[in-house]
Amino acid sequence: MGGALSGCLFARHALLPQGWCRDVLLEWDAAGDLTRIQEDAVPAPGVEVAQYVLPGMVNLHSHAFQRALGGMTEVAGDEVNHVADSFWTWRDLMYRFARHITPEQMESIAAQLFAECLRHGYTAVCEFHYLQRDAAGALYARPAETAERVLAAARLSGIGLTMLPVLYSHAGFGAQPLKPEQARFRTTADDVLRIIEALAPQRGGQVEVGFAPHSLRAADVAQIRAVAQALPPLHPIHIHIAEQQGEVRQCVDYSGRRPVQYLYDQVDVDARWCLVHATHVQSDEVALMAASGAVAGLCPTTEANLGDGLFPLAEFIAAGGRFGVGSDSHVSQSPVEELRWLEYGQRLQRQQRNVAATPDERHVGDYLWQAALRGGAQASGRKLGALAPGCRADLLVLDEAHVNLCGVAIADVLGSVIFCGNDKLVRDVLCGGQWQVRGGRHVAQDAIAAAYKRTLAQLRAL
Repeated sequence: MGGALSGCLFARHALLPQGWCRDVLLEWDAAGDLTRIQEDAVPAPGVEVAQYVLPGMVNLHSHAFQRALGGMTEVAGDEVNHVADSFWTWRDLMYRFARHITPEQMESIAAQLFAECLRHGYTAVCEFHYLQRDAAGALYARPAETAERVLAAARLSGIGLTMLPVLYSHAGFGAQPLKPEQARFRTTADDVLRIIEALAPQRGGQVEVGFAPHSLRAADVAQIRAVAQALPPLHPIHIHIAEQQGEVRQCVDYSGRRPVQYLYDQVDVDARWCLVHATHVQSDEVALMAASGAVAGLCPTTEANLGDGLFPLAEFIAAGGRFGVGSDSHVSQSPVEELRWLEYGQRLQRQQRNVAATPDERHVGDYLWQAALRGGAQASGRKLGALAPGCRADLLVLDEAHVNLCGVAIADVLGSVIFCGNDKLVRDVLCGGQWQVRGGRHVAQDAIAAAYKRTLAQLRAL
């Protein structure tokens, strides 16, 4: 579990797995792992002191290339033909945009996204990566070319990464052939296994590799089983499921079962699975998900942006379900915003307040942060999720001088962070034992932004 001491930080208040604790010394080694957490400590001379320290959040669902699409789809569509804007019309726009992105541009877009995620408090991301082929639909000479570019962006930014190569073979249920605009996404089970094999040498403290069948409409059950069985144990598996009502109807027409029901009928779903969105699920499906130990991957800002709907969070919590949050299409890069809207969506739907809580944790901010952190860590397949020995040294230092934290009782700190305005309260970010954000700025922010601006100029000139 690492070697000699590499760094330490003294926290006047630190959010440990059991809750807020005072006077905590955190130490990490050269490998980037936390080695010692000492409570009731005294700061030694020369040791940096912080007032409020949190474990960094896990972003469990990302399509990095979509960051460059931000703001370009917010125009009402075809009024003449009475075609309402929806997820499906947005998808058509996304397809057209994705057609032009080069591997070099993919790297600069991902680096910009990851730097933004770090500045807002994400210290790890699960990349659901399906832009695999070139613009003509051919595999690159190195089949993992674009995945390697995303990994290079993660190294540049310093964020932890779980790479999830996507299985994407069909345009719809019943093995419908892909459309021309989906050619860049096409992979077979063998393609995905080759990419996983190519990425295996990069696995380590900051990198894990898993697998993602895109959806039940894009990958059939036999393919999903083939890759899942070939994947080493404990490697994570993510899938989009039941995001849209149209998808649910298509699944029922094809199989006679709703998507979550059909998946659980056909595949052994366990704790290494992350079911992304699961927006339209019934009570029996909620119970299936909770009992299996799978994580619900919730992306409230994207789900709102696309008009998906609301996941039944209160029912899932009551059933003992595990969840995490992700930024998905990156209309937001802030875990605070995801958690706020996760709770606010439930309040609007149920017409009540303080929904995300349990008898053991009545503070909504604390519950949301800790629960999303545990679920995200599980979905990442990495040693994350807590300020505890053996976990990665991923932590956030809050801006103690910000007015939103002035005089706040420790029990209300996370409530203030999440529910008190839109200012970013993250000041410094440590990721894998390295300071990547200081004073609110990423250490490579200018160079990363310059490359991203060049990429945007190229793409928007097409």
